[in-house]
Parts: sequence; C-alpha cells; structure tokens
Amino acid sequence: MRYFLALAFVCFSIMASAQSGNAVLSGTVKNGTDKSALTFANVVLKKAADSSFVAGVVTDEKGQFSIQNIAEGNYFLEVSIVGYVTKTVPFLAGKLNKFFDIGIIELAPQSAALSEVVVTAKTDAVTDKMDKKTFKLSDNISQAGSSLLQSMKNLPGVTIDESGKVLLRGSNRVTILIDGKQTALTGFGNQAALDNIPASAIERIEIINNPSSKYDANGNAGIINIIYKKSRQNGFNGKVGIATGLGALWMKEKSFPGIRPQYSGTPKINPSLSLNYRKNKVNAFFQGDYLYNKTLNRNDFAERFYSNGDTVRQQVQRNRITTAGTVRTGIDWFINNKNTLTISGLYSSEAVKDNGDIPYYNSKLTERKRLWQFFEDEVNTAATASAIYQHKFTQPGHVLNMSLNYTFHREDEKYFLTNIMPAYTGKDTFMLIADENVTDFTIDYTKPLKHGRFETGTKFRWRYIPTNMRFFPGINSPLDTNAAGWAKYKEVIPAVYGNYIYESKKFELEAGLRMEYVNLQYDVNPNHNTYKSDGYNYFQPFPSVRLGYNLNEHNKLSLYYNRRVDRPDEGDIRIFPKYDEPEILKVGNPALRPQFTQTLEAGYKSSWSNGFLYTALYHKFSKQTITRIGTTVPGSNIIYSVFQNADKAWNTGVELIANQTVNKAFSFNVNAMLYKNTIGAFTAVNKYPVPVTYSAAKESAWSGNIKLNGLVKLPKNTDLQLTAIYLAPDIIPQGRIAQRFSVDFGAKKAIQKNKGELFLNATDIFNTLRIKKDIQGTNFRVISRDYYETQVFRVGYSYKF
Repeated sequence: MRYFLALAFVCFSIMASAQSGNAVLSGTVKNGTDKSALTFANVVLKKAADSSFVAGVVTDEKGQFSIQNIAEGNYFLEVSIVGYVTKTVPFLAGKLNKFFDIGIIELAPQSAALSEVVVTAKTDAVTDKMDKKTFKLSDNISQAGSSLLQSMKNLPGVTIDESGKVLLRGSNRVTILIDGKQTALTGFGNQAALDNIPASAIERIEIINNPSSKYDANGNAGIINIIYKKSRQNGFNGKVGIATGLGALWMKEKSFPGIRPQYSGTPKINPSLSLNYRKNKVNAFFQGDYLYNKTLNRNDFAERFYSNGDTVRQQVQRNRITTAGTVRTGIDWFINNKNTLTISGLYSSEAVKDNGDIPYYNSKLTERKRLWQFFEDEVNTAATASAIYQHKFTQPGHVLNMSLNYTFHREDEKYFLTNIMPAYTGKDTFMLIADENVTDFTIDYTKPLKHGRFETGTKFRWRYIPTNMRFFPGINSPLDTNAAGWAKYKEVIPAVYGNYIYESKKFELEAGLRMEYVNLQYDVNPNHNTYKSDGYNYFQPFPSVRLGYNLNEHNKLSLYYNRRVDRPDEGDIRIFPKYDEPEILKVGNPALRPQFTQTLEAGYKSSWSNGFLYTALYHKFSKQTITRIGTTVPGSNIIYSVFQNADKAWNTGVELIANQTVNKAFSFNVNAMLYKNTIGAFTAVNKYPVPVTYSAAKESAWSGNIKLNGLVKLPKNTDLQLTAIYLAPDIIPQGRIAQRFSVDFGAKKAIQKNKGELFLNATDIFNTLRIKKDIQGTNFRVISRDYYETQVFRVGYSYKF
C-alpha cells in the first residue's frame, strides 16, 4: 500500500504521438457516354463547411488526377470541363488511410445529363486505429543515455523480467522488429541484444497489440517495432553524442563470506555518431554506437528446501563487463519518381566477460559445502544485410514493395569452471558455438480503393542454426559429457496474406487472413543420452479482424479478433544443459510444440484538446502453452528446469492510458494495467536426465502495474521528468514473483541555439528495485531475492550539425 501512496506524488509523461500524415486523393475523370478519358478537366477541392478553395488540379492525358497534402476534414470535389455538366462529389479525408482512390468520376455531356454519383470516404476522428501506439524516445528523459532495453520499461504495457526479457501485457511472447524486420540484433526469440543498443540511436518505438494479417503470425502478445533514426535532409548533416554514468553506488545486500567482491561504482560509457548525406537521387546514412558497461548483473540470494529435510542457502553473484559496437549504414537510390532502391547493412559485435561466484551453505551459514566459480568469455556477432525495392504506380498509394533480408548471428561461449569442494577442487570447461542463418524474401502490394485499400503479399523464410557443444571435464566433473555434441535446427516458412480495409462515415473494417506453412526439423547427435531428433509441421490460418465505430468526433470504439502462434525458438529446444548455475540446470526440449492463441479485445478512446483517455479490455486463450517446469530426480537435489507444453492458459485484462497537458509548463501521463493469468491443470514429463512426471493443478492470480510520469517545462529550454513504476505480484512458472517498485528522474536542457543538448538522470533513485520469487516443485521449494544493479546516474551531451 505504501507504494501506491508514493505513486500519488509522482507524475508522468512519455509523449505518445500517433503517426498520421496528410492524405492524397486520386481519381479518373471520364466521359459518361463513351467512357473515354477527359483530358484537362478541372478538379477543385473545397471545404464542405464554407465552400472555400483548398486545391485545384487538371487531369492528365489519361484523365487521371491527384491532390496532395489534404488535411483531415469534410470536403467536396467540383469537377468540370467545357461541354459537360459540372459534378460535385462529397469527400471525407481521414487518417486511417493516407491514400484515397475516389475511382472514376463520369461527366455527362450537357445534352444528356446523368444523375449525380455520390462518392464518400471516411475519416477517423481519433488520431489512429488504436491498434498501434507510438512513442518517441527523445521524450523519455529519465532513461536518456541508457540502453534500449532499459528505456522500454517506461512504455505502457511493457515490463522487463529478471532475465532481461521483454513482456507485453504480462506475456513474454513478443516479436521484436527493427525497422519492420526481424534481425540478428534482437534475435528471433532472444532479446538479450536490446541491452546493447543505445537508446540514443532510436527514433521511436511502435507497440502493436493486435497486428493485422500483414505481419508474421508469431508472437501472441503482439509486436514491438523499433525504428532507427534516419534523416533525408538535403546536404550533409549529423549528430554526435556522449553519455557516461556510474551504477551500484550503494550496496543493496552484502555478499556471503569467502567470495570475490561484488562490483560497485560501475562505469558506463556510450559515444555515438550519426551522419547523413542527401544530394540529387542519393541519400546515404550511417549510425555508429559503442557501449562499455560494467555491471553487477546478478546478485541472487536463495534458500532451497527439500522434502527430504535438506536445506541449501546459496548466492549467485555475477560481475559482468560488456563491450558492444554497432554500425548501421546504407544508401537510398531514388532511381526516378516511381522507383526506389535501398541497400543497408547492420553489424554488431558484443563481448561479454562474466566472473561468477556461487557459494552453497547449510541453513545456518555455518558450513560452506561448495563454492562454484565460473568465468564466461562470450562473443556475439550479428550482421544483417537487406535490399528493398519500391515501385510506385501512377495512382498515389498504389505501390509494390520487394525485399530480401539476410541475417547472421554467431554465439561463441566459453565457460571456465572451478568446482571447490571440501575434499578436492575440480577444473571444468565447456564451449558452445551456434551459427544462426536466416533469409527472408518478401513481396507486399497495396492498392487504394474508393473506400479504403487492399493489401496482399507473400513471404518466404529459411532458417538454419547448427550448434556444437563440447565438454572438457576435470576431476570428479559434474558435467554430463554424454549430453554434448551437435544439433541442427532447420526451419522453412512460406506464407501468404490478404488484407482489406474499408471506411465509411461511421464504420471501419479491417479484415485479413494469413496462411502459413511451417516445417521445422531438429536433428540431434545420435549419441545424445536423452534426446532424439524431432520436429513438426503445420499449415494453419491466422485471421485478423478489426471493427471501428466513430461515436462522434472525439470518441471511438474498436473491436479486435486475431489468432496467432508462438513457435518454440532454437534456444527453447536446445538439448545441452547450461552450467552457469550447476544445481539449477536449464535444458531445452526438442519435443516442444507451438502455442496457439486467440485474442478478443475492445478498445475505446476519448480525446479532447489537451489530452486523451484510452482503455482496452482483452481476453486471450492459449493451447499448448509454453512454460518452464523444474523437477528433481531420485537421490539428487539438483533441479532440472525444462521447457514444456502445458494444456491451456487464459489471460484477461484491462489497460488504461491517460495523457493530459495541464498548461504550458506541466503535463502528465498515467498507464495502468490489471490482468488475471490462469494456467489450467496439466501433466508433463521432463525427460532429462531421466524421465520424471510432473502434475500441476489449475493456478490463477490477479496482477498488474501502474506507471506515472510527469513532465515539467522550465524557462530557458529546460525540461524535468519524474517516473514511477509499480509492478504488482504475479504468477510465474511454478510460483510467484513479488511486487517491485522504482522511481527515475531526468533533466535536459537545449543549448547552442537548440543544436546542443545536455542531460542528467538517475534510475531507481531510492535503490528499491529487487526481485523476490517463490517457486515450488514436487519435492522442493526455492525462495530467492535478486539484488542486482538497478541504480545508475548518467550525464550526457549531444550536438546536431
């Protein structure tokens, strides 16, 4: 309760900006008698309210015309030419579509007047379709200079779990895109690299809770699309910046005796450079970032209680140093006014060095039974190359896009382990190399219609990931050498979609269907002691429907339905046990199958001159729910955590976003979520290292979160921001996670005639954020508290030229 009271004194502002551009209207004028094109006909756009002139054009040799930059509102077209009856056509310009094809307008010769044809199009009085929310990271002052992952935690509906995975509305089944595409940088299920992308490189983030059939079907929670900064300003321009900071200034929890000191006063350095050059038909761009981050990545204290009476107290302390460099570059070639070719590349190299200490004690901390130390030397290399071709037809908005995207990611891990027991000391090593290769070929076609547009396209994906794990055991090694070897992940996915958008004065309809075929084969080393080769294939439909109704100019209701899938990623089925925590081992499961989810949602938005209120009520139903299950084997206290398919799961919730500008000096934003997670009863068999059956009863819990941000604008171009986040207790696989609370602060000031900017901020000011979990299995219970580094103070400077 004290956290909710604290929130009452903290206010918010992540500025949500809907992406809407001015509309383009096109059409064709013809003779109503012989259907021939009418050249040089006058087409005049006037406001419906007062008949005032807005724009005028004449038709070309084909009778076609287009009018650019039409603002939202009610209009009418006045079409005339000598010898024909002038025709008036009502028109409503909206923001649901940027392009409108008003179709063929037939003019009757004066001797044979035809009855008037009325053509209308629809405007969305609300600023967007309510299926996508867009946030500019430049408005997120309290997280300036941090990583993209840390910046995302302030976004509505987004939370970050203890492993650094992004959750959207309480679910980690999120698809992460960069510039509309999956890349090696964010992974195809692995999101760790988000913590190595500086927030300064990102223009905005789009949250799509209910994707249309145009998007890949994977990810039941939705899609987060990360848009890199890119300029097309003429001439040479760019931006240079530097951010630095210190974390872990105050110790949250003292370490157990006899281990290496935990990191404190951890430095962070992030220089960045962006360049852009535009001349004539060429636009070249470059974005380079370097990140040095020393951090107390984990500091987890746990007690394990077993049904046989044993108790183990342990600490997992992980000191980490990360260095990462990222380069994104490319060129836009405007071949002519109808054809554009963009070639771009992205390269990232990340080096991670972990020093880990895991002491194991008896219940009273009087006897150390074991000390497990490890040094991890990991290098992750990611590269993406893409070519995008766009052809614009004569009619505005009538386009064909083709793209070829290739991604490569190498995961190169080396673990050097020291197993200190009372009677001996063992030295062990294991090494893993995994190469991810992904090729995507996509065709998208869009055709404007009289009352909306039609979209269709196809996509083909080929994915291949060979992995190789090698164990080098020392004396009395705990490594399971018979679980090493090679494995090969092979995936082929062709898909085709169609999407139809219709608009009228009051109603909107967006309906689509995506057909997807998946063939996945996972080949396993035949000498593996537990798992065999496995795989699956399916051919499934994934429909999506959105219905919109404009109650009036400022109030809108939308209803959604979609069916989506969560395919197990390669890491979910990886057969090798991971020994960074040797008594709680994580292992994949090649028999894991896709999780299918259906979602129903109702959204309502009310807007006024200085703010808006958005609410959504949703319900998700999933089959073959993917979850982790921990079990023990007879005669051992080691916990084996393995991915499994539960039977059914439900997630029902309500989301609220309120934004209000009180005056020129103060604005705030509130985001609140309340949801209920339910996992049905199920039985599963963990096969590794020996078959163990686990049965779970039906489990459910209410949870939620609230985020309050306030923005104060002071004189002399100075802005202040205060952010508070409260996450309520929630259920996790086999247990509960306790409440979490943090407060962030930020300030920025524009200098040098707004070309320069200074900022300073602090995350988790009061050092309150920690993660407490309570997990129960058939023969054990684990209670843990992670006091990892969350408090960081940063300063930075950037200059635009």
